[in-house]
Amino acid sequence: MNIHPTAIVASSAVVPKSCSVGPYSTIGPNVVLGEDCELVSHVVLDGHLTVGARNRFFSFACVGVAPQDLKYKGEPTAAVLGDDNIIRECVTISRGTVGGGGTTRIGSNCLFMAYAHLGHDSVVGDGCIIANGAAIAGHVVIEDFVTVGALNQVHQYCRIGKYAYTGGGTTVTQDVLPFSLTSAKRETHAYGLNKVGLERKGFNEQRLRALQRAYRLLLASKLNTTQAIEQLKADGIATEDVTYLVEFIEKSERGVLK
Repeated sequence: MNIHPTAIVASSAVVPKSCSVGPYSTIGPNVVLGEDCELVSHVVLDGHLTVGARNRFFSFACVGVAPQDLKYKGEPTAAVLGDDNIIRECVTISRGTVGGGGTTRIGSNCLFMAYAHLGHDSVVGDGCIIANGAAIAGHVVIEDFVTVGALNQVHQYCRIGKYAYTGGGTTVTQDVLPFSLTSAKRETHAYGLNKVGLERKGFNEQRLRALQRAYRLLLASKLNTTQAIEQLKADGIATEDVTYLVEFIEKSERGVLK
C-alpha cells in the first residue's frame, strides 16, 4: 500500500491498495475511500466520509470536517463524494448536520478550485466547477454542470439550476435560473493616472505631463477609444510611455476598462 510514513491513517479506515496517501495526510476512522484515490500531501479526511473512485485531493484540503455551525455537537453526520472529482489546495468541505439531513453530497467529475468552501448539508451535482475562493453556505443545492465563479458567495438555502454560470465576484442571495449567465454588475473604471505611484517609481515631470495628456484624451474627453488613439497619434506626442500605452490598447483582445 502506497502510504507515506508520515501519514496517519486510522486502523478502521478503508483505504484500498490502489490508493496513494501522501506526506502528513490524516485519514479518520470512519473514512471509506474508493479505488485509485490520491492524497497529494497534508490532506485531512475526517468524519463519516465515503469517497468514490479516482478522486484527487491536493495539499491542505480538508474534507468531511465538522460543520461550521454552532448547533453542531459532534453528531455522527456524513459527507459523500462520487467518482473522479478533483479537490484542489485548501478546499474545505463540511459534513452535514442533524437539522439539515445529516449529509453533504457531491456528485462525480467535479472540480473544486483552491480555497473554495462547501458548507454543511449542501448538495453538488455532477460535472460542476467551483472556482477559486467561492464560499458556498450550508443547505445549498447546486445542480448538474454548474459553474460557480471565483469569489462567489452563495447564501444558505439557495439553489443554482442546471448548466448555470455565475460570474466572478457574484453574491447569490436567491435561486439562480437553469441555463443562465448570472453576474453581479461590473462597474470598474479607470479613474486617471497613477501619478503618486509613478512619481515614487522615478517618473519625471515631462513623462508625467505626456501621460496625463494621453489619459485626459482617453478618459475625460468625449472621444471614444479609437478616436482618442487617433488623436494621440496625430498630436505627435510619441514618448516611449505614450507609445507603449497606445500599443497596449491596440493589442487588447477583450477591450480596456475606462
